[in-house]
Amino acid sequence: MKLSEHYTRTSVYITLTVLLFGAVIYYFAINYIAQQQLDRGLQQQLTEAEEYARSNDQNPQLYDLDRDHAVFVKTNLQQLQKRFFDTTYFNPKEQRAEAGRAVEDLVKVKNNNYKVVIAISRAGQKYLIEVITIITLTLLAGLLFVLFITNKYLLNGLWKPFRLTLTEIKQFNIADVDQFTGKPSEVDEFTELNEAIREMSLRVTHDYLKLKQFTENASHEMMTPLAVVTTKLDTLIQDETLGADQLAQITDIYSSINKSSRLNHSLLLLAKLENKLITEEEPIELDIMLAEKMQQFQELMQSKNLSFQHQLQPKQILASKYLVDILLNNLFSNAIRHNIIGGVVIIQLTAHSLSIKNSGGVNQLNTDLIFERFQKGKESQGTGLGLTLVKNICQHYGYTIHYHHQTGLHAFVITF
Repeated sequence: MKLSEHYTRTSVYITLTVLLFGAVIYYFAINYIAQQQLDRGLQQQLTEAEEYARSNDQNPQLYDLDRDHAVFVKTNLQQLQKRFFDTTYFNPKEQRAEAGRAVEDLVKVKNNNYKVVIAISRAGQKYLIEVITIITLTLLAGLLFVLFITNKYLLNGLWKPFRLTLTEIKQFNIADVDQFTGKPSEVDEFTELNEAIREMSLRVTHDYLKLKQFTENASHEMMTPLAVVTTKLDTLIQDETLGADQLAQITDIYSSINKSSRLNHSLLLLAKLENKLITEEEPIELDIMLAEKMQQFQELMQSKNLSFQHQLQPKQILASKYLVDILLNNLFSNAIRHNIIGGVVIIQLTAHSLSIKNSGGVNQLNTDLIFERFQKGKESQGTGLGLTLVKNICQHYGYTIHYHHQTGLHAFVITF
């Protein structure tokens, strides 16, 4: 969820909570004020009724306050606590019962005590409270709607510089000549963010160029003496006066130098992949390329009496042919090198995945380390970077690769 949506949701929740609590308090406050107003009116009516009863010799039970109900009941009570309470009021005009408010008190007239109860209608007050409540809720709903629209659309423009900066960061390539510039903004925080990212990109680019230069120089300086040693070994190995032991030692040296050359090449390729320096792409018919690879490795397969089983569906991918060739070479070499005599290599290609299985040991490989650098078996003659290259090439194109072992078959599955 985007930050603006988090902000809008939080703002709406907090505002709604505050407004709801405020509306409840407001409702009870209005109700209390209206009730106090009714009680003051009742108190006035009660005072008038008491004055009437004391100033007239007539029976106070005959007293009538126009449209209000006043009832005098003779009682033997000497004291009665005056109280205001809610009751039911009968409207003589509408001929219906309504919500009402009443007051009860004790009036002494000469030697007699009368309990007086005066009731008035509170329908008008109730209607007024309902109208005020409806208006208040309408205003709250309108306020929430305006707040939501403001946060979602009007304030959304405030985040535009941030989104532009984020887009430029995603497109930033450490190998490009163009450096990060950032989009100008009137918001101080965004301006400060752009400046910090600009300085960081300059430092990263500078460090990268230094490292790149060092790597290229080191590779060149390493390859030159290796090429010289290889040339001299080629000349030396043709000397017919060498003994068998000397030839064996020269062969070991030759093998070690070749391994060093492959290791140097693999490390350089990993560096290029990690820094996304290989960008060329072309349509590749993967099924045709797999068929060609099977032909190329046929001789090596025969040396271990291995056989291919394949099921290839047409599949086209957009990638570097150079990288795909390295990926398939490593997978084929791995499947053959770690196979058993008379074993099988099974290749399955579908529209969604490529699976290369080989017969081998009964124990499953360590899935946590198998794609790590320089992880290899004790008897392996490889550099320990083959499967690491495979994984990095897959990541470079957004593919996923995983390993599993089942019924004596070790399988590497690439999902496109």
